[in-house]
Amino acid sequence: MPARVEERDGVRTVATNRRARHEFSIEEAYEAGIALTGTEVKSLREGRANLADAYARVERGEVWLHRLHISPYAQGNIHNHDPLRPRKLLLHRREILRLGSRVSQQGYTLVPLRIYFRHGIAKVELGVARGRHLYDKRERIAEREAERRIARALGARGGRAPRRRSDG
Repeated sequence: MPARVEERDGVRTVATNRRARHEFSIEEAYEAGIALTGTEVKSLREGRANLADAYARVERGEVWLHRLHISPYAQGNIHNHDPLRPRKLLLHRREILRLGSRVSQQGYTLVPLRIYFRHGIAKVELGVARGRHLYDKRERIAEREAERRIARALGARGGRAPRRRSDG
């Protein structure tokens, strides 16, 4: 049974890293191609990828994606891929230099946000992120809950503010 795959405007999202937006504040996002083997592409098309522990690094002028888990292809044979192998990301030289300089600064890291197919080609959305502190996370959760309460109150009355009842 293939995993859930979303499709919108010619872009099929395979996997998203929901935890990344909670753990980090994303400052910039880049789109990068991924160098994959045939069985990895087939497995991705089935939606069998996990970004939970994945991260990217700039190493010797190249960007590598580590700990991205792409499950082995079910119909693969002895030539099936290693699920956790490092994968090279395809970016322009200027983008790699910019990412390298940003990541070398204190507290920044490269986090994959989602994997998707754009016009049949596998891509990864890479975010330049700074880690959040626990109090930042709690503050963000409280903001979201307040927005939901406001939207629910306004939505229940057709866009009007809720009426107050007077008991007396």
